[in-house]
Amino acid sequence: MSLRTVRGDIGEAGHIQPHEHVLSHIGGTNRRQGTALLSGEPIDLENYYEVRRHHSAFDMRVDDIEDAVWELERYRTAGGSVIVDATSIGLGRNPLGLVEVSERTGVHIIMGSGWYHRDYHPDELGTRSRADLAGQIIREVTVGAEETEIRAGLIGEIGLNWPVDPVEDTVLRAAVDAHLDTGAALMIHPGRDTRAPADAMARVRQETTSTRIVMSHIDRTLFTVDDMLALADTGCYLEFDLFGQESSYYPYADIDMPNDATRLGHIRALCERGYRDQILLSQDICFRSHLQRYGGEGYAHLLRNVVPMMLRRGFDKDDVAALTVDNPRTMLEIAP
Repeated sequence: MSLRTVRGDIGEAGHIQPHEHVLSHIGGTNRRQGTALLSGEPIDLENYYEVRRHHSAFDMRVDDIEDAVWELERYRTAGGSVIVDATSIGLGRNPLGLVEVSERTGVHIIMGSGWYHRDYHPDELGTRSRADLAGQIIREVTVGAEETEIRAGLIGEIGLNWPVDPVEDTVLRAAVDAHLDTGAALMIHPGRDTRAPADAMARVRQETTSTRIVMSHIDRTLFTVDDMLALADTGCYLEFDLFGQESSYYPYADIDMPNDATRLGHIRALCERGYRDQILLSQDICFRSHLQRYGGEGYAHLLRNVVPMMLRRGFDKDDVAALTVDNPRTMLEIAP
């Protein structure tokens, strides 16, 4: 079994962050997202807090090759081995750019496939069949994406709103078909409602009993250990992927966000109840204000700050290895 990166399959891997955005454009939609600022002004010391809190047109573009190289060099120096770019179609995915960044930094990058939620769908997506959509994802995993030979190593992030749009449902089921055909893991972006993860898994369970399904954004969607345990019982991975985002304010919905200490408390509770092997950790960096070059935490925040915190809070080295190396590697493995 191997990991499928943009430069080919690899067998060995160290620290893996399974949900980031190396090159993306989350502002690429005609519908205003949350409390986004219309400003395209660069980030500076005077506007950093407001930009970080609400995000701006400039902030929502993480698409500069030089920025990406600078950031991933620091990720590699901190101990990072592999990073997953979960940028799906419509979010500014850049296969050739990912290859360049990987070659220049030595960091292995795994590219996503499929489509994000309805606000980012191309107009013709609703006219295509489930089989046609599945066929495109399968080609991207096995042959190459966007008329290249650069293959995706993950199906996702597949975006859902709440309630789920009919086209999103078709995309999700096509993604399940492609998952079963290729063996690539399926990553889901659930809608912003506590009912959304269970609803998404119910749809998946109508198609397959596979356990290589990742439910993203647990830390902005579920807020009690009981709800997390109920989701874990469906067999999916629970991905806490907003580490470093420590403001309680959430610009996209009326949600009180946790901080990193709260995240680790939830994860510790899940581990103590026997679910350690179903937990993934990441940061979901998709804004310039989250990059170290612009005053943010950078991709190495987990390595520099969270892992030491874990060791101070009752996790041992085996726990850290399971959560940051073993679990994401098992989730991402594909038969050659």
